[in-house]
Order: sequence, then structure tokens, then C-alpha cells
Amino acid sequence: MDIYLDRRAVRQIRLSSQEAIEEGDTESLREDILESFTEEQVEEIERRLDSGDFYEFLTDILDEWSGDDTDELFELLETQLGEVGIDLKTEPRPDEDDDDEEEDEDEDEEEDEEDDEYFEDEDDEL
Repeated sequence: MDIYLDRRAVRQIRLSSQEAIEEGDTESLREDILESFTEEQVEEIERRLDSGDFYEFLTDILDEWSGDDTDELFELLETQLGEVGIDLKTEPRPDEDDDDEEEDEDEDEEEDEEDDEYFEDEDDEL
């Protein structure tokens, strides 16, 4: 099974892990990681865990984490979930990636049009 974390969730985990690194407190980080998964994803993960408890699973991961590196935390999450048959993806789904690129292109075009209008107005004033 594949589980995708969207950009917002990844960003939240990264920010929270930085706070945990600075403050040495992982309680908020554990909560933020838990909230990054949908209820259905948590239920599926719990079905696959021996303990059946995702919160306990995250506690074990955070105990194993050195507390120094956010990338290491993501690697631990991916590895531990992989051991129960879940492939964690932190990149957008292939179909979402296409939509994001189109949105970026649309935004770029709008910005270019606004720039063109601005420069045209300046030319008129000269």
C-alpha cells in the first residue's frame, strides 16, 4: 500500500522536527506526525502493526531517532512503515504533480501579464 503525504504535511513535520531538535521535546512532533495522516491511513497502519497502536509506533520511531536530523526522521518513518508493507511517499502523487505544474505555469503567465501591463503603463507616461 502507498501512503502519500502532501506538501503541507511534510512541511509541518519538518517545522515540528526543527522545534524538537531545538527544544529537545518530541511530544508536539509526535502529535504533528500523527495529524499528518488521514484517519483512514492511521486505521490501515494500525491494522498492519503488531501492537495495533500508531501512537506507540511513532513513540518507538522517535526513541530511535537521534534528534539531530529531519531527513533521518523521514528515513526512519519510511523504513519502519516499509517493514509493515506501507510505502510512504513524500512527493506529490503523479497526477497531483501534473496539476501543480499547470497551476505554476498559470501563475507565471498571470505574473508575466501583470508585468507587461505595468511596463506598458510606464511607457505611456513617458
